[in-house]
Amino acid sequence: MMCAQDTKKEAVWLLPASRKEDLRGGLYLTATPIGNLRDITIRALDTLAAADLVVCEDTRVTGKLLSHYGLKKSLIPYNDHNADRQRPAILRKLKEGQAVVLVSDSGTPLVSDPGYRLVRSCLEEGLAVTALPGANAPLTALQLSGLPSDSFCFLGFLPPRDKARRDVLEKWKAVETPLIVFETAPRLRAALQAINEVLGARDVAVVRELTKMYEEVLRGPVSELAGFYAEHGPPKGEIVLVIGPGESVAPSPEAVDGHLREALKTMGTKEAAAHVAALTGLPKKELYSRILNLSDLLGLGA
Repeated sequence: MMCAQDTKKEAVWLLPASRKEDLRGGLYLTATPIGNLRDITIRALDTLAAADLVVCEDTRVTGKLLSHYGLKKSLIPYNDHNADRQRPAILRKLKEGQAVVLVSDSGTPLVSDPGYRLVRSCLEEGLAVTALPGANAPLTALQLSGLPSDSFCFLGFLPPRDKARRDVLEKWKAVETPLIVFETAPRLRAALQAINEVLGARDVAVVRELTKMYEEVLRGPVSELAGFYAEHGPPKGEIVLVIGPGESVAPSPEAVDGHLREALKTMGTKEAAAHVAALTGLPKKELYSRILNLSDLLGLGA
C-alpha cells in the first residue's frame, strides 16, 4: 500500500522496500509531467524509486521532479549532444541486469528526442524494453483543439528556416488529417504565415503552457491567428500547433515521384509505396507500379 504525503515544500512518495525487489533489469521508457507535477502515474513513481539508474535529457530538470517526490537517484544526461558517447555505457549497465529508466524533460520519451536510438540498440542486443505511458503534449493539444481527432499526423518541430519549413508543409499538404507540430514562441508568427501561404485557409489551434497555471488555447482561421500575434507579439511558454485538415488536393505526378524517390532512400519498395499512400491518399498498388517504373528509369533494382 502506497501513500502520498503532501507538504508545502514537496510531496514525498513512500515506496515499500519489498517493491524494489520486483523491478527486473531492462530499459523503462517512463512518461513524466508536461507541466503540472501531479500528472505522473503511480507506476512511474514506483519505477523511478526502484530503478538503479535514471537517464534523462537534463539532470537539473529531472532532479527537480525527483526532489519533489522525495526521491534520490543516480542521474546521467542523455541528449542530442552526447547520445552517441553515453549509449555504450548505458548498454553496459543494462547488460549487467540493471533497471534503467529513460525520461525526457517532460512528457513521453522518444517524442522529438534521441531515445529511439537507445531503444534500437537495446532491441538489437536482445535487452528488455518496456514503456510506462503517461502525459503527452501532442495528444493533449489535439484533445483541446476542437479539431477532428480520429486520425492525425505528428511532425515534431518545424524547421527554423523559412524554405525548409515551407518544404515540410508542402510535403504534408495533401494529407487529409490534422497535423500536429511543436513550435517555439519566437518562430510562431513565421510558422503561422507559412501555414497560411502553403496549406491555405485552415483552422488552427495554438496550444501553450499545457497543464500549467497559464494554459491557453487560441482557436481560429490561421490568417486571423497570424494577425493576432503580429499585433500582440509572441506569447511565452511551450507551444503545440494543431493544424486542421484541408480539402482534398490531388498531388501532381511530379510531386508523387518526388515522394517516392525520397522514400526509396531509406525504404524497400512495398514500405515506400505504403508510406507515400499515407501521404497522398493514392492506392498502394498504383504507387508500387510507379516505383517499378522509376526503378527502370533510374537503373535500380526493385
